[in-house]
Amino acid sequence: MGILTGKKGIVMGVANDKSIATAIAKKLMDEGASVGISHLPDDPSTGRTRNRDRAADALSGSPTAFMLPCEVTSDESMVKFFEDASDKFGGSFDFVVHSIAFAPMDDIRCKTTEASRKGFALAMDISVYSFLAMSNLAAKYMKDGGSIVAMTYLGGEKVMPGYNMMGVCKAALDASVMYAAYDLGQKKYSC
Repeated sequence: MGILTGKKGIVMGVANDKSIATAIAKKLMDEGASVGISHLPDDPSTGRTRNRDRAADALSGSPTAFMLPCEVTSDESMVKFFEDASDKFGGSFDFVVHSIAFAPMDDIRCKTTEASRKGFALAMDISVYSFLAMSNLAAKYMKDGGSIVAMTYLGGEKVMPGYNMMGVCKAALDASVMYAAYDLGQKKYSC
């Protein structure tokens, strides 16, 4: 028995065996938590296929409670994900880990001041807004309070050459976590 025995939660963003989300999900399960995960949905039109298979391979041998697709740029997909996750967990869960970040490579490789408007908007939507939307949706299913965790990096606090657009996103994510903690902390949630 581990320190999280009896706890139920979600790790969002398992992509492959190298993702931080994979290591977190495995550690949570090692400590006794029942863990469901999100992965990108397959989309043959963009060449994104076998996402579920990659997530399953990354967690092979680990007793995941469920694996469900979630496209964080779609409100409908996020609502469905949390409804389905709640159903799988019997109506409630205790924690959510947000391990999702993305920016187009062209907008990371260039100087931050040269990033495209479209790339900036997409990076902020996936890396930052998804945390706020996820927190709002998840809180509805954490009936006795709960914990919400996000991944950050020093590049959000100081310039790390080459991190560029992701540093801007991490700074915005850090601020979003503080404001979400303020909003939800009054209701027994911790961020």
